[in-house]
Amino acid sequence: MIYKVYSSSVYGINGYIVNVEIDLSNGLPGFDIVGLPDTTIKESKERVKAAIKNSNFGFPNKRITINLAPADIKKEGSVFDLAIAAGILGANQMFPDEEIDNTVFLGELSLDGSVKAIKGILPMCMEIKKNNFTRIITSAENASEAALVKGLSVYPVNNLIEMVSFLNKELKICPAVCDTDSFLLNRFIDMDFKDVKGQHSVKRALEIAAAGAHNMLMIGTPGSGKTMLARRMPSILPDMTFEESLEVTKIYSVAGLLKESENLILQRPFRSPHHTISSASLTGGGRIPKPGEVSLSHHGVLFLDEMPEFPKHVLEVLRQPLEDECVTISRVNGTVTYPAKFMLIASVNPCPCGFFGDESGRCSCSASQIKNYMGKISGPLMDRIDLQVEVKPLKFQDLSDKVKTESSETIRKRVNSARSIQLERYRNQGIFSNSQLKPKHMSVYCKIGIKEKDLLREAFDKFNLSARAYNRILKVARTIADLDSAMDINIKHIAEAIQHRTLDKKYYI
Repeated sequence: MIYKVYSSSVYGINGYIVNVEIDLSNGLPGFDIVGLPDTTIKESKERVKAAIKNSNFGFPNKRITINLAPADIKKEGSVFDLAIAAGILGANQMFPDEEIDNTVFLGELSLDGSVKAIKGILPMCMEIKKNNFTRIITSAENASEAALVKGLSVYPVNNLIEMVSFLNKELKICPAVCDTDSFLLNRFIDMDFKDVKGQHSVKRALEIAAAGAHNMLMIGTPGSGKTMLARRMPSILPDMTFEESLEVTKIYSVAGLLKESENLILQRPFRSPHHTISSASLTGGGRIPKPGEVSLSHHGVLFLDEMPEFPKHVLEVLRQPLEDECVTISRVNGTVTYPAKFMLIASVNPCPCGFFGDESGRCSCSASQIKNYMGKISGPLMDRIDLQVEVKPLKFQDLSDKVKTESSETIRKRVNSARSIQLERYRNQGIFSNSQLKPKHMSVYCKIGIKEKDLLREAFDKFNLSARAYNRILKVARTIADLDSAMDINIKHIAEAIQHRTLDKKYYI
């Protein structure tokens, strides 16, 4: 007789349903698992057997065959332990058959029968809901995360004894509840622009970048405040929608980076990898593909501090995700696509010693050294960065000035207003910010007059701009116009946008 229970697993960041089929037959006692299991799953038979015995349930002295379907997808992880144990116990008539209808079992087992947490339960639950299941039995640690998916009854159990008692209706367990409203109330800003002295032009550029989701490069001497400014970028970005929060939480759940107290990620991610990072760690990969830094920055900010210190081949892999907003990883077992819709913020020193252009005259680097240093950032990658801004060192007067500066909340109100204009303008077109505009859209939404065209033509010739740089100037000008609540792009908006593309010549980029 075949006994069937249901479980789930993750491929990329999406879940899929797994049918766990159990066959108990007469013959020489044995325990086999088929259906493309990896080593972890093959080892689960020892965990399941010990967990059942140590929970004082009888382990059937029969030949046991477990099939994990679909058999054409390689199964990984320990998520199937609970389902396999439930199937064996059900086949051994430890609880009524009807109790497993519309129920999915998710969890790892320890040898004493305890149910432990697993990675990636949120995308699994989203897929479970799509397949019209109504009930999940999982670990107490995973219950709150699973309860984020509305319409599912999530029952937390601590061990196999509790699970069997619950299925026999001998134990009452209340479904887990996740109060998303309380999460929304607990949002806070730990870094604020009001703490930053001076640097008004850089703050303005960051505001433009936030308003249009533009990529940005900051060039300045050591200690000028580049990192401090970049780390405050998330504080002026619009709040994530619930759907965006779910997307980010899915990625972190699959990567195993969700904190125990954080079932739903509400703040936009800010990732700052070290310059020794590999290309696989940046974009994602490995034998078992996992999300990289570009995906962990989804709907947030990826900050590359001291960009020329990164290996050139690592920087070059950013070109595709910056354009496509996703990363595709191909392996023998299949292809995985991870979302990677992020803002790139980068900082660089102007030369190897860091003091080129400084008033102190401390720089001893030659022109060729500066050119080689900046040459690590290729032209195609630089073309994908919309804003280039110089961060000048602060004077004593700026540091000692007691004049209050704008808070992040004040700046964010203007950013939210500009984003609202963009959402209304591009409604039903799949565009959420000016940075996502394609050439076919720009001819409609970025129209300019004769004076504006003349100014752009002059800049195009003077700075030897590429076609991509030309388009990005128009996108930035569109964002500046939105910050001014202007219907049309005027010459002032074009001039300010060009101002943020003029560092190429000065620093040999």
